[in-house]
Amino acid sequence: MNTTEVKGNWNEQKGKLKQKFAVLTDNDLMFNEGKKEEMYGRLQVKLGKTKEELHKIIQGL
Repeated sequence: MNTTEVKGNWNEQKGKLKQKFAVLTDNDLMFNEGKKEEMYGRLQVKLGKTKEELHKIIQGL
């Protein structure tokens, strides 16, 4: 899978996450290369979920 496919897939997942969790903003879901852990940290704080819970939520979209 190339970078464009990943970004396209993430944009779709990001939209679904924003629908499911109205408190999330574009800044919370900003995915930058090499900053995945930072994004997960923001989501953990904002949603009160563990990293494993977040992985399951994202995979279930």
